[in-house]
Amino acid sequence: MVWEIVGESGLDKNSDSPPHLAVMPSEVLFWLRPHSGGIYVDCTVGYCGHTRDILQASQPQGFVLGIDRDAEAIGAARQQLRSVGERATLIKAHFMELKPILAERGIQRVDGVLFDLGVSSPQLDEPSRGFSFRTEGPLDMRMDQGSGRTAADIVNGLDEVDLADMIYHLGEERYSRRIARAIVDARRQQALTTTRQLASVIESAVPAHYRRSRIHCATRTFQALRIAVNQELDHLEASLRDAADALAPGARLCVISFHSLEDRIVKQTFKALSVQSRGEFEILTKRPLVPSENERDRNPRSRSAKLRVMQRVVKEECV
Repeated sequence: MVWEIVGESGLDKNSDSPPHLAVMPSEVLFWLRPHSGGIYVDCTVGYCGHTRDILQASQPQGFVLGIDRDAEAIGAARQQLRSVGERATLIKAHFMELKPILAERGIQRVDGVLFDLGVSSPQLDEPSRGFSFRTEGPLDMRMDQGSGRTAADIVNGLDEVDLADMIYHLGEERYSRRIARAIVDARRQQALTTTRQLASVIESAVPAHYRRSRIHCATRTFQALRIAVNQELDHLEASLRDAADALAPGARLCVISFHSLEDRIVKQTFKALSVQSRGEFEILTKRPLVPSENERDRNPRSRSAKLRVMQRVVKEECV
């Protein structure tokens, strides 16, 4: 893991505007309740929209530990936070490393933890990252471009049955078997290496009415590939449990998810923790919060976001 302390002192009010709109920023601040002197962890710092807000709200002495496995995001966040000094530390790492990261810094308890599980706009909009079927780019999709399988490796390497199962389970795609069969047929002619190649194969595989639906017919397959490439669901429950374990009494864990598979894990993990802890953890959002209509209009990519919040209960001392 890479440790990087950024900036000098104070928030940089003259820095360039961040290229990514944070999702549900007001709601996150309301539930996280940042205060001066508090220690907060942003487990998916991305392009630092939420981190900036937390630092602003916790002036003058609030501290944020920011984690992200995307080197480009860490670099951009460093620029945005170049003036905050030792109030922020950015680390290139996976959030599943939260426990050792805190232990290495001697942090036993934190005052709040945030997970924003979505893909950022700069990642989606950069063709070279390969996340979007709307622009031509390499079939990559790795959050950490320094390691792991690419989407091309999976598309060209899995057998038809495994490919169909992956698209069905991770993308919840009803035409998964037709799409998998079309991919295997296409790659016999030549390897699929670009986003538009794959999108074209998907378009040819599904019925005409499906191609004309509101959601692009390649959306669910690309989601499945992204989840598989980055193993997004594999470590989520364990990481949420580690984050909950690090909460100080009264501290809160906020999680923003963007599809039903993530939200289901968050919901089930919160429920399990509240039951298993015998009242030590309390779920504060009985139903997930969603962006306001105004935010959805301003930032269409927020429309599928769901926010859930859990708190470590403050136990009353016996007199």
